[in-house]
This record gives sequence, structure tokens and C-alpha cells, in this order.
Amino acid sequence: MQRRAFLKDSSLALFAAGLGGLPNFLRAAAQHTGLPSPWTQRKILICIFQRGAMDGIAAVQPLNDPNLARLRPGLTLEAGTESGQLFDLNGSFGLHPALRPLARLFREEQLSIVHGVGSPHSTRSHFDAQDYMETGTPGRKGTPSGWLNRAVGQLPQDGTPFRALSLTPALPRSLYGPNYALAVEHLEDLQIGAGLPALSNSGQTAGGFEALYRQTSEELLRESGSVSLDAAQILQAANLGQYQASRGVRYPNSKLGNSLQQIAQLIKAGVGLEVAFAESPGWDTHARQGGQFGGFNRQANDLARCITNFWKDLGPLQDQVVVMTMTEFGRTIHQNGSNGTDHGRGSCLFILGNEIAGGQVLGQVPTLSENNLEDGRDLPVTTDFRSVFAGVAEGHLGISASNELFPSWNGSPLSIFQR
Repeated sequence: MQRRAFLKDSSLALFAAGLGGLPNFLRAAAQHTGLPSPWTQRKILICIFQRGAMDGIAAVQPLNDPNLARLRPGLTLEAGTESGQLFDLNGSFGLHPALRPLARLFREEQLSIVHGVGSPHSTRSHFDAQDYMETGTPGRKGTPSGWLNRAVGQLPQDGTPFRALSLTPALPRSLYGPNYALAVEHLEDLQIGAGLPALSNSGQTAGGFEALYRQTSEELLRESGSVSLDAAQILQAANLGQYQASRGVRYPNSKLGNSLQQIAQLIKAGVGLEVAFAESPGWDTHARQGGQFGGFNRQANDLARCITNFWKDLGPLQDQVVVMTMTEFGRTIHQNGSNGTDHGRGSCLFILGNEIAGGQVLGQVPTLSENNLEDGRDLPVTTDFRSVFAGVAEGHLGISASNELFPSWNGSPLSIFQR
């Protein structure tokens, strides 16, 4: 193995070693350098994909539309202060009662909502719509890279192996591409030797790893920007196994809750995370969606509790972080015969951060009369999802919304951040 290849490919193994305690030879090298970590104050973007297509009208319901009670008799709710009523956001929209934990963040202007978001391509296929959203190329199949991977390529290139991370069993489409990204569902699943396939079957992983280290030690110590050495130094101090959430934080025991807890762990450890991806499955509410109760209520409550606990857990590190949700499309305005909704078009998303222009419902939702609905049944897409993603990438990560980020797109980034 070439020395340069070792520097690159051993990064994951260094992280895995850090989880169980660094080997002595790495610990000594890390302590010897005393190098600062240039990435510890960089901005971090957390993307949450709500797979299955969230009903944006149920999540953030127009308050004064006379059509809703007729079109959604089993799903429409009234605004009020009771536990089963909508939280009035601004006199025009109400937040679903299951999402009420987010209301405080909205009031404190840390959270904004963008409504009528979706793809200009009108597919109602989950697979295609997710693919188009994650690649950032609506209507174009076969795009080799995802928009988050392209975003990572525009970040400073002296990051750590954990710069781009997905808390999923496999790498999501949005992180496909030439820039390094790691996918792992549970941090403890990482093993020393991951990232070193040439050694993993030899029975001498540790010896070979140390021998390679000796060959490159002078170079590692000489190059202060070495990703591998900096990662070793940070992880030695992180003590990830002893992590405890902040006082009063109780993450739901769900896929999203477990993912966000691990992301908080890494942010607090200062391992150089800059882009993280997590999933919230189960939003395909064809049947028994319900209003105050039902499948949507359960999913929405989990989402809200996960996000609010994560935000509280970050404490003073909130200034570095923006959280953005996304979903492939919305649901039909008409409820179906199973007290649910079918595949639609526009939905809404949430953006959380201390630097955003919070406390707003952005985007446009027309009166939901039949002549204003797309195909006579769906909330029309009035905001291209690329406009939102570009606004977040530009305002938070400092990435230019060029054709490199979203090929063949000529739109403008949505203004989301405080000026």
C-alpha cells in the first residue's frame, strides 16, 4: 500500500480505534504534536429525510381555508390551546398538535417553515422522487453524484474522515460521489481494520497497521494538516464511550432519535463533522392517517421530540448547526376512503438554526379550491426544493449556489438567513 493511500484509507480505522481506545503508538504520536483542530468551529448541516412523503397540509395547516373541512373531514383540526388543537403560528397557519414541541423554537425565531416545497418534476413514485431530490436533478435519472456530496466537494478540503457522515446502514443517494463520506447506523459497529481491506483478512491487522504507521510517522508529524493524525488527536480526547446527553434530554427510542443522539455525540466530541444525514421513515399515510390520532400523529410527535431534544442537547454548540428536513413529495388534499391521503405534490419542510430568519412560514399556499389544485387534487409546488437547499448551503456553509451544486438549475437561492 502506498503511503499516501495509507493516509487516506486508514482514516476510518483511526475512528474505529478511537471508539475503543487508541493504540499506544497512535496516542503517543497525537499527544506529541499538540496541533490545534482547525475544523472544530466550522458550520455543520444536519439533513433529515422524511421518507414516505409527509403530508405538509396536515403538518402546517392553513387556518382560514373553507375548503379543508369539506375535502378533509377526518383530518382537519381547529386552532386553540388544548392539547389536541393546532398551534397558531401566525394567524394564517397552524402547527399540528403532535408537532407542538417545535412551537417554542418557532416563537423564539430559531425555526422557520417553507411551504409548497417540492420538485418541478411531477412523478408520484417514491423511488424516483427521492432519487431526484437527493441528486438535485429533477427528472434526470442516472446522475452519478448526490447534491450533498457535491456540497462537500466545495468545503475546505482539510477536513477529517468524519466531515460527511450518514447514520444509515448504507450511503444515501445524496452522499454518493467522489468526495469521501461515511455511512454507519451505529457507531459501535465500526471495527479497527475497516477501511483497510488489504489487511483485514491477513490475521495481522494490528501489526501491519503499526508497521505502516512507522513507515509514515515522520510524514504524519511533519504535515500539520494530516487528516489521520488530527483525527487521532481529537478522538483520544473525545472519550465517546462516556458520552452523556445534557440534563433533561431524553431522545425517543426510534431510528431518528438514535441517529440524532449519535450526531450530537460526534458534534460534542469535535471530530470534524460538517455534513450529517439521518432518516425518519414511515410517512406514507395511505390509511388511518388520522387528525389528532393515527399514523401521522405518531410520526410527527417522534420528529418533533427528536429535533427538540437534539437541539437542547447541543447547548452552546447550536450556533454552529442548522437542521433541515426534507420529504420527496406531499399528499393529496382530498382524504381517501381509508381516512388517509395518497401521493401528491407540494409539502413543507423545517429549518432550524440560530442564524436563520426564524418565526416565519415562507412559500405560498393558495386557497385550496379545486381550480387552484394541481391536477385538481394536490397542493401545487410553488417553491423548488433546490431553492431551499441552495439557500441553506449558501447561507450556512458558504457554498455558492452554482451549476456545480445543482446542474442545469437557473433559479435563485431562497433567502432564509438573517441579513
